[in-house]
Amino acid sequence: MITLDLARRLRLAGLVWTPRPGDRFVVMTPGMEDDVFYLADMTVEVHRFVDGPVIGFNGTTEWALDSVELKDTLWLPREDQLREALGAAFVGLDRSATGYAVHLTVGGRRLVETDEDAELAYARALLVRLTAAEPLTP
Repeated sequence: MITLDLARRLRLAGLVWTPRPGDRFVVMTPGMEDDVFYLADMTVEVHRFVDGPVIGFNGTTEWALDSVELKDTLWLPREDQLREALGAAFVGLDRSATGYAVHLTVGGRRLVETDEDAELAYARALLVRLTAAEPLTP
């Protein structure tokens, strides 16, 4: 799973979350950042209101939390979601001596982002893509 810091940096760089079942997220309230939630149709789902989407907690929970605004949550994208967000910039994934290497093309340049964990390598590559100075083709 990617770190909260990396998830924050991706959001600040422009990664937009359209919540779907199976998505992981944390509630950005002091004391709750360590609890990872999963969107599921029966327990935690997105309710769409005029003022915007709200994540609703259905049924019985350990604490009283009915809903939370999407802006108060932080998405922790999975490996497949990070790869999808890379779009045409994604070239490939290889094993390296120290973990994984994500190959991507940004502004006509071939780049490589590595990490011990494949999901973190994808997240780092996406951050490079989102923060590139040159215009990127999706």
